Amino acid sequence: MAKNKIVLAYSGGLDTSIILKWLKETYDAEIIAFTADIGQADELDGLEEKALATGASKVYIDDLRAEFAEDFIYPMFQAGALYEGQYLLGTSIARPLIAKRMVEIARAEGAMAIAHGATGKGNDQVRFELNAAALAPEIKVIAPWRLETFRDQFPGRAEMIEYAEKHGITITASAAKPYSTDRNLLHISYESGVLEDPNFDASAESNKDMFLLSVSPEDAPDQPEMLDLEFENGNCVALNGEKLTPLAAMEKLNELGGKHGIGRVDMVENRFVGMKSRGVYETPGGTILFTAHRKLESLTMDREVMSLRDSLITRYSNLVYNGFWFAPERLALQALVTESQKNVTGTVRVKLYKGNIIAAGLSSPYSLYNPEIATMEADPTNAYDQGDAAGFIQLNALRLRVGAGVRQAAQADKGE
Repeated sequence: MAKNKIVLAYSGGLDTSIILKWLKETYDAEIIAFTADIGQADELDGLEEKALATGASKVYIDDLRAEFAEDFIYPMFQAGALYEGQYLLGTSIARPLIAKRMVEIARAEGAMAIAHGATGKGNDQVRFELNAAALAPEIKVIAPWRLETFRDQFPGRAEMIEYAEKHGITITASAAKPYSTDRNLLHISYESGVLEDPNFDASAESNKDMFLLSVSPEDAPDQPEMLDLEFENGNCVALNGEKLTPLAAMEKLNELGGKHGIGRVDMVENRFVGMKSRGVYETPGGTILFTAHRKLESLTMDREVMSLRDSLITRYSNLVYNGFWFAPERLALQALVTESQKNVTGTVRVKLYKGNIIAAGLSSPYSLYNPEIATMEADPTNAYDQGDAAGFIQLNALRLRVGAGVRQAAQADKGE
C-alpha cells in the first residue's frame, strides 16, 4: 500500500529541517519538500541536496520570481497598499503565491496534506492556511507548532539542535545573527531576537552589517542619481528608457534603491492574531516604485476616483496582511483598482539621494493638470470664473453657519 504524501513548505533552516524529519516519522509519510524561488538569492544554494539528505522523497524548487512580480507585487502596488502607513507588505504578498503552488503540487502528487513551519503566534500560519482554503478546501493542513506533541518534544532551541545532531541534519549556528530574516524579491524582513526590544537601535553603526539590500543613508553616494520610470496603466514598464519586465524592473530598482540607502522601515505593527510585534524592513525597489506610482496618479487620476480608491487602501492592505488574497472581496477590490489605473500612464522622474526619493518631473498624455486653468494669471480658456467661488463657498458654509447659530442660541438660553 502506497504511503501518504505530505507537501512541506521547506526553507532549509533549523525549523523546517526538523519538521521534515518529524513529519516523516510521525505520519509514516513521504515528504515532498517545496521551496518557492521568489528572490532569496544564494539562500537556495544546496537546498535540494539538504532536503533529500534529511529525508525528503522529492524536492521542488520552482522559480516563481516572474509570476511574483507580475501577478502579485504589481497589482498590489496599483492598489497603493501600505499596512499601517509604513509596511509595504513584502512578506505578506509572498504567502499566497507559495500557498497556490503548494496546493498545485499536492494535487499533482496526490498528497493528503500540506505542511508549514509557521509558529502558532505569527501571521504566516493564517496566511498559508486561508489562501490554501480558498484554493483547495479538500486538502488538509498540518501545522506542527500548533500541535502539543510537537511542542512537548521541542520546548526550546536546544532540543531541536540535539534532534538535528542525532539524525545527522546539517544546521547552521546563528549566534552571530540573533534575529530571523525573510527575503524575497520585494524585501527583507528582520524580527525576533535582539529586535524584540523596541528600544534597540537597528540603525546604529554597530548593526550596519544586519542589512543586506541597502547601505545606510549616511554611507550612500554624495551625488544624487536621476531615474525615469515609465508607466502604462499603473504598471512600471521601463526605467531610463529601457523596456523591462516586472521582474527585471524590480531587480534594477532594488539595485538602485539599495545603492542610495532607500527603503528602510523600523516599526511596531499589529499582528492579525492580536499581539504587537516589531519588524525592521528593507524594501529599496518597492519604495521607489510605490512613490513614483503615487506621484503619477496625482497627475492623471480623477479626484473622486482617487478618493474612492484611497478610502479602500486600509481595507485592501489588511486583506493582504491577514491572508485574504484569494478571497472574493480582494478580487472585487482589485477589479475597481484595475479600472482606476486605466489612465495612469506617463513618466516620473525622481532624484535618489541618501535615503530620499525627490520629485524631479512628471509627464503624461493623460495629464489632468491644465496650467492655463490653474494659473493665478488671467485664464485664456475662461473655464473658471473666480466670481463663481462666492456661491460655492456660501453653499458649503451653510451647514457650518446653521450649526454655529444653534450652539450660540443654546448657550444664550443657558446664560453662558
